[in-house]
Amino acid sequence: MAKLILSLEGQAIREVELNKERVTIGRKPHNDVQIENLAVSGEHATITTILNDSFLEDLDSTNGTLVNGSPVKKHVLQNGDVIEIGKFRLEYLNPQATQAAPDFERTMIMRSPLAGAPKTAAPAQDFSKTSIEKEPLVVERPLPHPTPAQPVEQPPTAAPTAKPAVIQVLSGANAGKELELTKSLTSLGKPGVQVAVIAKRPHGYFITHVQGASFPLVNGVALDNQPHPLNDHDIIELAGIKMEFFYK
Repeated sequence: MAKLILSLEGQAIREVELNKERVTIGRKPHNDVQIENLAVSGEHATITTILNDSFLEDLDSTNGTLVNGSPVKKHVLQNGDVIEIGKFRLEYLNPQATQAAPDFERTMIMRSPLAGAPKTAAPAQDFSKTSIEKEPLVVERPLPHPTPAQPVEQPPTAAPTAKPAVIQVLSGANAGKELELTKSLTSLGKPGVQVAVIAKRPHGYFITHVQGASFPLVNGVALDNQPHPLNDHDIIELAGIKMEFFYK
């Protein structure tokens, strides 16, 4: 199980097992990891764990969050990463963490106009900022016919991989926009209101609730705390926006 080692000036203070999906870090008493120091914001950061992977998100803290000496907003944690919050250090230990995982997609902000608010030009949405990684072209060549003296050698069985998938927004200001799910983790929603994460796994895609008092809906049914597998053409309702999940 993944865990954190909290230390100050080289002295270990506490060991925290990441045995729940969402762990909060901050100065206020309600946090799972409370750090009573003025350099730490009341609600400083969160760590969300899905299967064997954990990702860190800074909650717009005053003094920021560092990982291995570099400031981060969102970061997929690797075994041995050191999180720095003020003068405190949290070492992330998880030998089963996915190796060399890329940072997950930025949260797709889905804004809806407020009633009675004046209409202004909408800022560029995160869809336009998302870099699309093209899938490599795979050319299948026919195997040569074996001679009678040659036994047919069976190729090794490759591990199954998830087919490319897309999220298309069906309502709101971004209706019609599409987001390719090319990253290991893609977060969707409105930070502070409702956020979910879609994880790309070898056997498919799974959606997990991360933040918010209410849970996202899939085909009209509310999720729970467990990862939920997504099927072709499932309809997701998140932060008041409807989206369709489908395979390319």
